[in-house]
Amino acid sequence: MSKWIATSNQGFSPYGMEELRKIFSPISFKQLIPGEVYQFEVPQENDQVIAMLSEAEKIFIRHVQPIDRMIDITGDAVVDGQALADMVSYIESSVAGKRVAVHIRFSHSHDLTASKLELKQAIEEALLQAEAEPVKQEPDLIIALFAHEQEMLIGFGTVEEMGSDWPGGAIRFQREEGQVSRAKFKLLEAEKVFGLDYSNYSAAIDVGAAPGGWTSLLLERGLKVTAIDPAALDERIVYHPKLTHLRMNASNVKLPKGSFDLLVCDMSWSPNEMSKLVLSLAPAIKPYSYAIITVKLMHKKGLQSIKDVKQRLSSSFTILGAKQLFHNREEITLFLQKKG
Repeated sequence: MSKWIATSNQGFSPYGMEELRKIFSPISFKQLIPGEVYQFEVPQENDQVIAMLSEAEKIFIRHVQPIDRMIDITGDAVVDGQALADMVSYIESSVAGKRVAVHIRFSHSHDLTASKLELKQAIEEALLQAEAEPVKQEPDLIIALFAHEQEMLIGFGTVEEMGSDWPGGAIRFQREEGQVSRAKFKLLEAEKVFGLDYSNYSAAIDVGAAPGGWTSLLLERGLKVTAIDPAALDERIVYHPKLTHLRMNASNVKLPKGSFDLLVCDMSWSPNEMSKLVLSLAPAIKPYSYAIITVKLMHKKGLQSIKDVKQRLSSSFTILGAKQLFHNREEITLFLQKKG
């Protein structure tokens, strides 16, 4: 038997719980942050849970953390920090020589008086004593702490096991000066989550491009971009030498067959209309090329929307990945490959 903490985007924990019910039976849940963070308990031990999770599609489960230790909160910052330092000393042989990241999160209701910074410093000082290297990125091991009510719930795992190297899977990018729109973060996150390198492509179609957040990133990566949208693009990119703006409805666009090797689409249209447009433009990208699209989830019909879109797009594409990214809101992102 083992206990875990899972995280979904705010409001989507019911979807994440439903995914877990399809993987584990029996399973029980406890809400930690309503609509977002939830604890689950299953009969399987940690290694088996990790194996079962790795084989299952997890669209709405953003992050998982085992509960390997439970430490009572005293409310005294010094005492609670020392308890964490003592914990690290108990596992010294497991962390020695490793790069270790410390992730700390709080629920809305906890008895800690110490700050996240104070707790992190206590753990990292103990890690140095144990001859481990505290790091922020590319860790060998993550120590994750979630404080809830009178307990600190602590788990150990790799990036692959937890599903992210960011606390709770909340991938955050720094807003850049002159950034066209925050929509750019979605494409940056897709690049990371799906293991893409946009600089490997040469020519892209951006469907529903305005104001140009996704187009701007592709241009930065060196691609030629054909942006399709009847609305204007941001003036900071409109004169870019590698940009062609077709200022018209995508349904009226005719492009040369096999002229592109990437298609992206982030439109606030219904899943049905979006699918039609993507399929109509599919001949313009080469066989085995890729597509990244967002699927808006219809109210109370999210799972059905995903099923319908996958079925429609499967006529021309293979679905390589589906994920509700941290920067998605009422939508998910699909990673597709054009069939031969």
